[in-house]
Amino acid sequence: MRFDAGGHETWAPVSIAAVMAATAAANLFAGSWAEPLTWVFQTIVLLINCVILYSQMAATKSVQAAFARKGDPMLARVDVPALLKAAEDGFPSWTWTLQNVRHTVVFGASILAPAATAIA
Repeated sequence: MRFDAGGHETWAPVSIAAVMAATAAANLFAGSWAEPLTWVFQTIVLLINCVILYSQMAATKSVQAAFARKGDPMLARVDVPALLKAAEDGFPSWTWTLQNVRHTVVFGASILAPAATAIA
Protein backbone atom coordinates (compact mmCIF):
# COMPACT_ATOMS: atom_id res chain seq x y z
CA MET A 1 0.00 0.00 0.00
CA ARG A 2 1.10 3.51 -0.78
CA PHE A 3 -0.36 6.62 0.76
CA ASP A 4 1.79 9.09 -1.08
CA ALA A 5 1.07 10.57 -4.46
CA GLY A 6 2.52 8.55 -7.32
CA GLY A 7 3.28 9.80 -10.81
CA HIS A 8 -0.27 9.40 -12.12
CA GLU A 9 -1.50 12.11 -9.75
CA THR A 10 0.35 14.58 -11.96
CA TRP A 11 0.41 13.22 -15.50
CA ALA A 12 -3.23 12.09 -15.58
CA PRO A 13 -4.89 15.41 -14.66
CA VAL A 14 -2.41 17.43 -16.73
CA SER A 15 -3.00 15.20 -19.77
CA ILE A 16 -6.77 15.34 -19.34
CA ALA A 17 -6.68 19.12 -18.94
CA ALA A 18 -4.55 19.47 -22.09
CA VAL A 19 -6.95 17.30 -24.13
CA MET A 20 -9.98 19.20 -22.84
CA ALA A 21 -8.30 22.58 -23.50
CA ALA A 22 -7.54 21.47 -27.07
CA THR A 23 -11.14 20.33 -27.48
CA ALA A 24 -12.40 23.67 -26.14
CA ALA A 25 -10.13 25.50 -28.57
CA ALA A 26 -11.50 23.40 -31.42
CA ASN A 27 -15.02 24.37 -30.35
CA LEU A 28 -14.07 28.05 -30.28
CA PHE A 29 -12.72 27.88 -33.81
CA ALA A 30 -15.77 25.92 -35.00
CA GLY A 31 -14.02 22.78 -36.12
CA SER A 32 -16.56 20.37 -37.62
CA TRP A 33 -15.13 17.56 -35.52
CA ALA A 34 -15.15 19.56 -32.25
CA GLU A 35 -18.65 18.60 -31.11
CA PRO A 36 -18.14 14.82 -31.39
CA LEU A 37 -14.77 15.16 -29.67
CA THR A 38 -16.40 17.09 -26.84
CA TRP A 39 -19.00 14.37 -26.35
CA VAL A 40 -16.39 11.59 -26.46
CA PHE A 41 -13.77 13.20 -24.24
CA GLN A 42 -16.24 14.65 -21.74
CA THR A 43 -17.87 11.22 -21.40
CA ILE A 44 -14.46 9.64 -20.80
CA VAL A 45 -13.63 12.27 -18.15
CA LEU A 46 -16.99 11.71 -16.48
CA LEU A 47 -16.45 7.95 -16.37
CA ILE A 48 -12.93 8.36 -14.99
CA ASN A 49 -14.23 10.64 -12.26
CA CYS A 50 -16.97 8.12 -11.42
CA VAL A 51 -14.31 5.41 -11.02
CA ILE A 52 -12.23 7.72 -8.80
CA LEU A 53 -15.25 8.58 -6.66
CA TYR A 54 -16.25 4.92 -6.36
CA SER A 55 -12.72 3.88 -5.39
CA GLN A 56 -12.68 6.56 -2.69
CA MET A 57 -16.06 5.46 -1.35
CA ALA A 58 -15.11 1.76 -1.41
CA ALA A 59 -11.56 2.16 -0.06
CA THR A 60 -12.18 0.46 3.28
CA LYS A 61 -13.91 -2.53 1.71
CA SER A 62 -11.25 -2.78 -1.00
CA VAL A 63 -8.33 -2.73 1.44
CA GLN A 64 -10.05 -5.24 3.73
CA ALA A 65 -10.56 -7.58 0.75
CA ALA A 66 -6.94 -7.17 -0.34
CA PHE A 67 -5.71 -7.95 3.15
CA ALA A 68 -7.99 -10.99 3.34
CA ARG A 69 -6.65 -12.33 0.03
CA LYS A 70 -3.12 -12.29 1.47
CA GLY A 71 -4.12 -14.77 4.18
CA ASP A 72 -1.68 -13.11 6.59
CA PRO A 73 -2.90 -13.27 10.20
CA MET A 74 -1.17 -9.96 11.02
CA LEU A 75 -3.02 -8.20 8.19
CA ALA A 76 -6.28 -9.78 9.36
CA ARG A 77 -5.90 -7.95 12.68
CA VAL A 78 -5.40 -4.52 11.10
CA ASP A 79 -8.18 -2.05 11.82
CA VAL A 80 -8.52 -0.88 8.23
CA PRO A 81 -10.88 2.08 8.88
CA ALA A 82 -8.45 3.39 11.53
CA LEU A 83 -5.48 2.82 9.20
CA LEU A 84 -7.12 4.75 6.37
CA LYS A 85 -8.25 7.51 8.73
CA ALA A 86 -4.67 7.88 10.01
CA ALA A 87 -3.41 8.06 6.42
CA GLU A 88 -6.05 10.67 5.50
CA ASP A 89 -5.13 12.74 8.55
CA GLY A 90 -1.59 12.95 7.18
CA PHE A 91 -2.75 15.00 4.20
CA PRO A 92 -3.24 18.77 4.46
CA SER A 93 -6.82 19.80 5.25
CA TRP A 94 -7.19 21.62 1.91
CA THR A 95 -6.75 18.30 0.08
CA TRP A 96 -10.35 17.32 0.83
CA THR A 97 -11.67 20.71 -0.27
CA LEU A 98 -9.72 20.43 -3.51
CA GLN A 99 -11.06 16.91 -4.05
CA ASN A 100 -14.65 18.08 -3.61
CA VAL A 101 -14.10 21.07 -5.91
CA ARG A 102 -12.66 18.73 -8.55
CA HIS A 103 -15.69 16.42 -8.34
CA THR A 104 -18.05 19.40 -8.61
CA VAL A 105 -16.20 20.86 -11.60
CA VAL A 106 -15.96 17.53 -13.43
CA PHE A 107 -19.60 16.61 -12.92
CA GLY A 108 -20.73 20.14 -13.75
CA ALA A 109 -18.58 20.37 -16.88
CA SER A 110 -19.74 16.92 -17.94
CA ILE A 111 -23.27 18.32 -18.08
CA LEU A 112 -22.50 21.80 -19.39
CA ALA A 113 -19.97 21.02 -22.15
CA PRO A 114 -22.14 18.66 -24.20
CA ALA A 115 -25.20 20.87 -23.59
CA ALA A 116 -23.30 23.93 -24.81
CA THR A 117 -22.15 22.14 -27.96
CA ALA A 118 -25.66 20.90 -28.65
CA ILE A 119 -27.09 24.42 -28.37
CA ALA A 120 -24.39 26.05 -30.49
